[in-house]
Amino acid sequence: MNIAEEKKILENFCKTIPAAIFGPDRVHYILENIDKLKENERLLLRKFYNKLLTNMIEKEASDIEIGGHGNVGYIWMRIYGNKERVKEISQFTSDESAVIIINLLNVSQREQLAKKRNLDFSYTFLYERRNTNVRFRSDAYFDLDTLAMNMRSINQTIRPMSSLDFHPNIVRALSHGYIKFGLSLITGITGSGKSTTLDSIIDHHNKIDPCHIIIIAAPIEYVHTSNISLIKHREVGRDVLSFKEGIVQSLRQDPDIIVVGEMRDPDTIMAALEVTDTGHKVFSTLHTSSAVESIDRIIAECDPAEQERVRNRLADVLISVVSQKLVPSLDGKRVLAKEVLLVTPSVRAAIKNNNTSEIYMMINQGGAQGMITMEQDLKRLYLAKKISLETAITYANNKTRIQQILAA
Repeated sequence: MNIAEEKKILENFCKTIPAAIFGPDRVHYILENIDKLKENERLLLRKFYNKLLTNMIEKEASDIEIGGHGNVGYIWMRIYGNKERVKEISQFTSDESAVIIINLLNVSQREQLAKKRNLDFSYTFLYERRNTNVRFRSDAYFDLDTLAMNMRSINQTIRPMSSLDFHPNIVRALSHGYIKFGLSLITGITGSGKSTTLDSIIDHHNKIDPCHIIIIAAPIEYVHTSNISLIKHREVGRDVLSFKEGIVQSLRQDPDIIVVGEMRDPDTIMAALEVTDTGHKVFSTLHTSSAVESIDRIIAECDPAEQERVRNRLADVLISVVSQKLVPSLDGKRVLAKEVLLVTPSVRAAIKNNNTSEIYMMINQGGAQGMITMEQDLKRLYLAKKISLETAITYANNKTRIQQILAA
C-alpha cells in the first residue's frame, strides 16, 4: 500500500504541534486545529483510512485498531479471533494516528471526545468492489495519554434464525407472535456475536410479524429496512440522551417490541423491567458468560434495598436467556456455542427463592424443552467434529462438568 502522499500530509501537520505541548494536550491541539488541513488533504486521509477498512474486509477481520501507546505504531486486526499486527502497512507515530482518527469525526463528535475522553460512534464507507455501504461500530479512547480507536465490522448480511439451531420451543419463546410480553436476554463476552444473534431475531420478526420494533443502541449497528414490521432506530447520544430515556420515551411511541442494546447500569435495568411489566416484549444483552450469571448480575447491579423487588420482578418477566461464545473451529474460523435457558415454573421459583445455583441442573435436564448447557453444546460440536477436544475444555464454563460429560 503506497501512502507516501498521505504520510507527507501527516508529517507536515504534526510539525505544527508546539514542542512544549505534552501528553493529552497534543491530542487536544489536533482536535482544535484539524480544520487547518486543506479540504483535499482531509479527503485524501479519509480515503486512505477507507483503504485500511477495505484491507480489513478482504482479510475477513472483525476488528481494526489504530493509535495508542500499546499499538507501538502498527495497525492491528483481529482475524478469526486472533489479534495480529499488520506488518505490510507503514507504522504511524501517536500524533499521526490521532490525526487519522480525528479526521473521521464531525465537530460535535470532536467536542464530545474532548469532554468525555471517549467516543462511541458509527462509521460508514462505500466498499467499491461490491458497491455497497459497510458500517462499523467505533470507539475512540485514550491509552496512556495517546488517542486510540477500535472499529468493529458490522455484518452486512443477517444470519437466518434457522442457522442458530434453536429448539422449536426456544424459537416460539423468542417470537412476539407466540409470547407478546417478557424479557429475553442474549449474553456473552465482547465479540461473542450477541449483536448478530439479536439482528437475526429482529429480522425473523420483520419477515412474518406486523409489529412495531424500536431499537435503542449505542451505537446503532445494522440498520434494518422495514418489511412486514415497522422498525425504528434510536442511537444513544444522537437520537436520545440515554438508554433509560429511550426506554421510557418508547412507551409513548406505540411499540410492540423494544430492543435495548445493552443493560449496562441499574437505571437501564430498572427501566427495562418496568417496560416489560407494561406488557411489551423486550430483548437486551449483557456481558455475562452463562444464564445463571446473567440472572445474578441483573440482581446484583441494583441497590441492595431494591434487590428483593428486582428478584421478584425478574422472575415474573424473564422468558429466556441465550449465553453464547464464538469458539475456534477445526477449519480455522469460529463457530457458535451457546447455553439456552427457558424460564419454566421451576426456574421462576428458584429465582424468587434466591436459589439460582439450582438453575444449572434444570438447564442440564431440560433438553426436551429446548434447554442446553454450554458444556452440552460444546460436546455436541466436538462430536460433530467442528471443534477440538482442547477447545471444548478451554471454552467450557464448568471444567469439571465438561470432562464428566465427555467421558460419559
